[in-house]
Amino acid sequence: MSLTQDDVKVGETRESVLVDDLKRTRIVQYAGASGDFNPLHTDERFAVEAAGYPGVFAHGMLTMGMTGRVLTDWVGAESLLRFGVRFKAQVRPGDTLTATAAVESIEETPAGPVAHFSLRTLNQDGVEVVSGTAAARLEP
Repeated sequence: MSLTQDDVKVGETRESVLVDDLKRTRIVQYAGASGDFNPLHTDERFAVEAAGYPGVFAHGMLTMGMTGRVLTDWVGAESLLRFGVRFKAQVRPGDTLTATAAVESIEETPAGPVAHFSLRTLNQDGVEVVSGTAAARLEP
């Protein structure tokens, strides 16, 4: 997938429902894939009784990875130059997450045009759980 400057305009946005009703199983699967078995993410009793949280919550990197889909579905993974986020709120089992990417600017560089994006992921209550930025190379 190669996008050109004609395909992407400043102010354009894309929205994607990343997950509807996040299951604990998906959180545990991510723990296995990442090797991060912190009990805050997998052990309800530990999260509540030992750590004082209302329950287990998703890994930040799972939320980041899901957020990245709004970009890769739009511009393709091969075009991404930079992708970074800030974790703003915990994601819990049962959450529905929706991400929005917006084109903030298009920069002319010696290597060709680069689109700069802002990112937001909200839960079903409208709480921002992730904010971020990204850049993707465009074809001239």
